[in-house]
Parts: sequence; structure tokens; C-alpha cells
Amino acid sequence: MDIIIAAIGRQKASPERDLIERYVKQTRWNVTVREFEDKKSGSVEERKKRESELLLSAVPDGAKIVVLDERGRQTGSEAFAKKLGGWQDEGVPAVVFMIGGADGHTNELRKRADWLLAFGEMTWPHFLARAMLAEQIYRAKTILDGHPYHRA
Repeated sequence: MDIIIAAIGRQKASPERDLIERYVKQTRWNVTVREFEDKKSGSVEERKKRESELLLSAVPDGAKIVVLDERGRQTGSEAFAKKLGGWQDEGVPAVVFMIGGADGHTNELRKRADWLLAFGEMTWPHFLARAMLAEQIYRAKTILDGHPYHRA
């Protein structure tokens, strides 16, 4: 199963980027990060619509869509792993995790999601959220593989 992290904004060299690269490299799924830059012109709703279109362009046929959103459901690492493992067992070819811009996602994109996921009630910087997501994807794979990382 392929994992795609689709995010608005390009991340420059930083400790967060190093973390993302570390976890992506270690994960035994094929994980790619697709970054999209959008012009900051127009109203908030116009920007969110353009950003949604950019994020949806990263979705291959048959993929599940997971939208990271503050309105989403919080879950633990083992439940997260179970969800990904279930999709893998069902033969889902890809899972696309979507991280929007500063203004969030459109209601239409939220409705298209197979899963609305939140990292808690706090607001996280988007670049840090990418690193947290990459780590949780790695952790999920280690849980499914019975690797001791999760208990460390």
C-alpha cells in the first residue's frame, strides 16, 4: 500500500523536515510527500477551494482519503495502525493524508474524506503536523509488524 502525505506549502530545510525524511525512509510502506504551493490571492474561501483541488490532484484511483482537520476524530496509535492495516488487508492501493493551508479545508473536502482525523484540540503548525503524521505512520507500521518501537 502506498502512503501519500499531500500538504499545502513547501517546507524548507529544517529540523521538522529532517524528522519527516527520517520517518519516511524508515517506514516499510512506500511513503511520499507531495507539497503544493498556492498563491495567496483571493478570499479565504477561494484559497481553500484552490487548495482542495491541489490536494485532490494527489489522489490515485481507489485511494482512501484522510483529511487532517481540527473537527476530526482523535485516535490512539494502535487504533490508527488498525485502520491502516485494515485498509491494507482490503487491498486499498493507497491512502492519501491531506494537510491544508492556514485556513483549513473546505466543507466539500471534509465530506469526501473517508476519515477526518485530528491530532487533538490544539492547533499545530502545519510543518510540525507533517512530522507528527510521518512518525505516526512509521509507528503504525511497526505496530502491525510486531516491532518493539511502539513500546520503546
